[in-house]
Amino acid sequence: MAVNPISSMNMMGLLRIRIKRGINLAIRDIKSSDPYVIVRLGKQKLRTRIIKKSLNPEWHEDLTLCVTDPDEPVKLFVYDHDTFTPDDKMGDAEFDIKPFLEAVKMNLEGLPEGTIITKVRPNRANCIAEESSIIWKDGKVTQNMFLRLRNVESGEIELQLQWIDVPSSPSS
Repeated sequence: MAVNPISSMNMMGLLRIRIKRGINLAIRDIKSSDPYVIVRLGKQKLRTRIIKKSLNPEWHEDLTLCVTDPDEPVKLFVYDHDTFTPDDKMGDAEFDIKPFLEAVKMNLEGLPEGTIITKVRPNRANCIAEESSIIWKDGKVTQNMFLRLRNVESGEIELQLQWIDVPSSPSS
């Protein structure tokens, strides 16, 4: 698990992003691509491993970011790894974490397993490809989402959000 160290007193908690897979990504090499994903939140930047020769890569990698500002969007950038030339862009996406953080703040103890807390619908301001439910599961708030990549001819990224409370954070 990659955790980005950040020296900040106003940390709200940790956001674990499981980068599950890419779907119908753009071709950037001959017939294929070697994709990887970079996730940014503020000054934090994490990346997945490179999947060789795949337009439908499966990463199933957890990247953990410190959340200090609920207004800051999470940004994803997909690249094709090249050995001798700069890596090619394969699109980008971003999403707002406010609806997820609002669900995290609710007192959800005792809710039935699998309860849908709220739904986030696709709109022009987000990159969500289809309705995404924020769910109470295994005693945690989780959200699965598909993000449509921008600035590219095709591609989506499937990911899952999970909140990790930090005992010393002011919100607990």
